[in-house]
Order: sequence, then structure tokens, then C-alpha cells
Amino acid sequence: MRTRAAAAAAGVGLALSLAACGEAGTDTATEGGDYEVAENAADNFDDGTKMKELAESGEVTIGVKYDQPGIGFKGATDDIPVGFDPEIGKILAASLGIPVDDITWKETISDNREPFLQEGEVDLVIASYSITDERRAIVGQAGPYYVTGQQLMVPADSDIDSLDDVKGTEVCSVTGSTSLDNIEAEGATPRGFDTYSECVDQVLNGTVDAMTTDGAILLGYVAEHPDDLKVVVDPFSEERYGVGYSKDSPEMCQWISDTINEAYDNGDWESAFKATLGESGVDTPEPPEFDACEA
Repeated sequence: MRTRAAAAAAGVGLALSLAACGEAGTDTATEGGDYEVAENAADNFDDGTKMKELAESGEVTIGVKYDQPGIGFKGATDDIPVGFDPEIGKILAASLGIPVDDITWKETISDNREPFLQEGEVDLVIASYSITDERRAIVGQAGPYYVTGQQLMVPADSDIDSLDDVKGTEVCSVTGSTSLDNIEAEGATPRGFDTYSECVDQVLNGTVDAMTTDGAILLGYVAEHPDDLKVVVDPFSEERYGVGYSKDSPEMCQWISDTINEAYDNGDWESAFKATLGESGVDTPEPPEFDACEA
């Protein structure tokens, strides 16, 4: 049985294994998985649905992060973003009959995920997009397709090694993320930046005391700066990644759910994981169970 607890436990294991990985942010996952692109995909969808519109157009625009090693990353020499989230995007596009070459990738930071969906800048957001009730009041979120947990990243010589130690300190993350709310509740002063890389720089130069976000992302950065940074504390939240879509197209929820559940069963989700986060050597976790879509 697929459970969120199992997925969360696997996420902790992933965090521990990534600490020894020194290749985060490289192009090891450029190729990704090989997903079968549906033929005559438009015939599979009802008239008037967003899926049929996209399938008939042969194009889809997907918002992903560009600065999260293992999750969504695009280096200066990369043609397309790499990571687990872009792989999920490829799986969804393939079910619409859209090959990778016809996907438009749009860099999407935490603070513009809802506006991009509301304004039609993107068709989907797959950007370490934690599911919350507040977000679901504004946009659609189908999932979770992955579960992880929030931790802290500090300078290697920092004395911070517990949540109690962050009281009265400055801790950064990206503007618009749930991480800032969570760390403020622990007594820290939150500092928001547009991108994760900006936040990493602030920790490296000593401007802020710590950075917080999902453990898998933090350890990707530690792998790039093993002598300067470290990750501390056990995960203190459950972050359930979902696929964002416009509330104007509620029918997309069931399509996303059905497509990714099929990817669970046919091995595509496992392939996506192994090609990205699995490069650290961690075992593939049990995929989490999707929330039911609203009727």
C-alpha cells in the first residue's frame, strides 16, 4: 500500500544520502526518462477540456524551478531544465501526445506560481509546489507525487544544531514559500529572496544565520559546498509536492492524477526518480497516494 508516511521516511533517507553526493546541479540527469508519447492523444479527451485543447495544439508550457539541484535545475550550458519536476512534466506532456521538444519550459519562482497559473502564463506548475489549503483556494493542486520535509542549512562552523537554536536568528528562504511561515513559527526572523541561490549566497557570506527549505534541496547545495555548509535538524514539516493548474480547468485534476498513477504502475515515475534524485544512490521510495479530486 502506498502511504505518505513511507514516502516521507524515504525523503529523510534521500536527504542523508545526498550529503555524500558531490555532483548536484550537474547535467547527469539531462537525458531523463524515455516516456512513450501518446498517438492521436486529442481523441482521448472530451471536447471543451483543457487537455484536448493542449493535445490539439501540440504544445504545453510548464513552469519549473531552475535553481534546485535534483528537483529542477538549469545550468548555463543546459538546453532544458533537469530534475524530478521536469521529468514529471515530460510524463504529463507525453500523455497529451506532446514530445519533449514541444514543451516550453518557463522559470517559475515560488512567489509567482499562483500568478502564472491565474494569468495563463503557464499551463502547469511543477516547481516543488507544496500543497496547502491556502493555495488550493486560489489555484488547483493535484497530488502529492512526492513527499519530503523541511530542514535547516547553516555554515559548517555554525553552532545551530536544533530548532531551539534558531530563535532570534535570521533564516532565509524564497519569498512565497511555506518554509518562511514554518520557520517564523519557530521564533526565527524570516528573510525572503526571489531565488534559492540568492539565499544560499547569504548563508555563505554570513549575512543570514541559516537557510530553510526541503531537505533534498538543501543537501543538493551542501553537495556543491561540502566544506562550507551543512544540513542540521530532523525534518520538521511534511512537504507534499503537487502539480498546479488553473481553477478555470478543474478537469485537469483527474487527468493529472490518472496519468501519474499510471506512471506509478508502468515504471515511469520510478524511471524519473532514478534519473534525477536517485543519482545520489538512494533507493526509490514508495510513491505517495494522491488526494481525491473535488467532484
